[in-house]
Amino acid sequence: MKVAVLDDYQHAFSSLPCAARLAGHDLRLLHTHCDDPDRLAAALGDAEAVIATMQRTAFPAELIARLPALRLISQTGRNTGHIDVAACSEAGVLVCAGGSGDPGSIAELTWGLILSALRHIPEEAAGLRQGGWQTTVGERVAGKTLGLYAYGRIGSRVAKIGAAMGAHVLCWGREGSTAAARADGFAVAESRESFFASADIVSLHITLNAATRGIVTAPDLARMKPDALLVNTSRAGIIAPGALADALRRGRPGRAALDVFDREPASPEHEPLLRLPNVLATPHLGYVDRETYGTIFSVAVDQVLAFAAGQPINALNAPAARRVDPAAQV
Repeated sequence: MKVAVLDDYQHAFSSLPCAARLAGHDLRLLHTHCDDPDRLAAALGDAEAVIATMQRTAFPAELIARLPALRLISQTGRNTGHIDVAACSEAGVLVCAGGSGDPGSIAELTWGLILSALRHIPEEAAGLRQGGWQTTVGERVAGKTLGLYAYGRIGSRVAKIGAAMGAHVLCWGREGSTAAARADGFAVAESRESFFASADIVSLHITLNAATRGIVTAPDLARMKPDALLVNTSRAGIIAPGALADALRRGRPGRAALDVFDREPASPEHEPLLRLPNVLATPHLGYVDRETYGTIFSVAVDQVLAFAAGQPINALNAPAARRVDPAAQV
């Protein structure tokens, strides 16, 4: 089968053990991101299967219609919000999505951002290379109120690390989330207003869906302390459009540490947050470690091989699954 791997920015796929299992298939690795539908359709060309790296490339109906050879989208992870699954079903394209990374990976990056922001690590490291020495005074985690919006698989890990470092953990979210936090011995804010107003650090761990899009509003941000830090390693869309940049310009919160953006790859040309001095930003690194890559791509390769053998796994769209012709795939 002709298999394309999308958005392999770091040329990482070929170094993973699972890549060798595609020997015998015609493998095409695309190392740069492409949003232009004409160029993307041309780049995919006659690919019969695509391995999609997380949610980096969207598959709307218009693109699916321009890929007549495509029969399989093998998604890394279970999130398929970037794929028009109905259009895939109509076109006879099977969508398979299974497996997930370790939530500890994102929890680790969250703490990397918090500590980097509080101790001014990027600025001091860059300054030292330019001949500077101790130009800032940092802050400790101990004694601070760490506010966690959503106490789930990731938020719970961030909470436990914070508690071990001496932070007072304060949680907010839906009833199930707050109940889990109480069961683990963590405090829950009396109200949404008090949560944002009292936290020194607010870390967002909310899954993005139709109900949560824009759930963090401009009034929420305006209640934060002028020296507070907002951390987002979840999805940019959980914050109302434009609200965070406006809030940071107004000084509440005083700063932000971000790993996610509305448009990715992000650049200062189209992302105003990257032009603000009180923003520490990383290029969506939450899941980008060798261990996580090994896990999610291994499942994606399993899905390709199962499809090629005529026995698809982790299929989301049964109509397309019924159209699979095993004899045509091997």
